[in-house]
Amino acid sequence: MIDINEHDFHRLDLNLLLVFTALLRERSVTRAAKRLYLGQPAVSASLTRLRIFAGDDLFMRTAHGMEPTKHALALAERLKPVLEGLGAALFSTSAFDPGSSDRTFSLGMFDIGEVTLAPELLGDMETEAPGVRLALRPVDRASAVAQLEAGTLDLAITDIGTTTSWIRTKPLYQEFFACIFDPKVVRARIPISLEDFLAYPHLLTSFGGEFVGYVDEVLKERRLSRHVTMTTTRFSTLPFVLRRFRGIASLPGTAARELGGALGLAVSPLPVEVPPVDLSLVWHARHDTDTGHQWLRDLVYRVCMRLVPPEGKRKSPGQPKTGVRKTSRS
Repeated sequence: MIDINEHDFHRLDLNLLLVFTALLRERSVTRAAKRLYLGQPAVSASLTRLRIFAGDDLFMRTAHGMEPTKHALALAERLKPVLEGLGAALFSTSAFDPGSSDRTFSLGMFDIGEVTLAPELLGDMETEAPGVRLALRPVDRASAVAQLEAGTLDLAITDIGTTTSWIRTKPLYQEFFACIFDPKVVRARIPISLEDFLAYPHLLTSFGGEFVGYVDEVLKERRLSRHVTMTTTRFSTLPFVLRRFRGIASLPGTAARELGGALGLAVSPLPVEVPPVDLSLVWHARHDTDTGHQWLRDLVYRVCMRLVPPEGKRKSPGQPKTGVRKTSRS
């Protein structure tokens, strides 16, 4: 039987103990924050709460850093075996076996990625890990990082800019854009000319509802413009609208070829040069040594490399690092 007073634990956020041990080790709020993958204000706020709870300053600022008080050192001696035992009980796990695991992973990506990637992923999982389940979630650059930090997302495929040191990335490939249209109503040769491209109305994917994307920015440099009739947050909507709409849409090339072929739409390179989107695997550093997460990252990477066209492949996949730029407005 476990003999504790549960009411005492309701009064204490156990995460504060992690801040306490990090400060003991680092003797610096800044270094403790980095160790915990937290912001410095969050660590300072936690220290304030710890001081109130303990009734002691715990750490004193000196020329040599944050020095623990006698009370803090005594508390550390009593907490050490407790925390080490708790860690061993909760986090000592055996190696991940995909063949027998029933673990559930959450994977975030653009909706159009689900169309092209999900069938291949499920096919490989059926062979390698029949008991593993996958929850697919829509993300963009900002929401991916927020969900990874909150722990509600395991892994994401997205374009990402410079971010915090505890967000890991592994470059996948460059996604080049193409345009699609219904050849029965849009009378244009392939590859489409700039004149024909500008002669028809356009559909645009825009996560913020803007009617201007990267294509428009490139056109503006040449003192040209197109007429955007509709925006949507979903790439996968556009091909179906085009079956009843006399217009053009720009999509990531892999998706344009997949959906264009399935729906009888024409696919053409853009008549203007638009920078590609740099896609990466993105995850939180807390999963670096998780063998199940390592398996998932390897699986998704392998599938992506099978699907990417030759023009999108990088010369070297590189090592996990801070990501690259670009968004996916077209």
